[in-house]
Amino acid sequence: MFEETLEALSQAMAEHTVIPFPPSFRGLDFEDQDMVTLDADAYALGVLKGPLDEQRGEGLTRLTAVFEKVLPAIDDEYATRYYTHVRDMAVLAAEVETLREK
Repeated sequence: MFEETLEALSQAMAEHTVIPFPPSFRGLDFEDQDMVTLDADAYALGVLKGPLDEQRGEGLTRLTAVFEKVLPAIDDEYATRYYTHVRDMAVLAAEVETLREK
């Protein structure tokens, strides 16, 4: 299960590198979150390189909670798909970390 989840995360992150960032979201904040920073934070998790330290693990937990607030506030169809993909990466990263701990 761990290897499959890690591979799914790896694939999602590779896909993310070719999906264009929603241009109208540069400089926008939703729910007090800068959308460029939110995107960068999810991509820079570092889970593929090995276990997260305590600080990064807590950051991942906060990040997944942020997406639950931000996604409903987005009213652009493309941006919703884009950030849903980013959220899914964060969820997969959390699953990888959980499986690593077992």
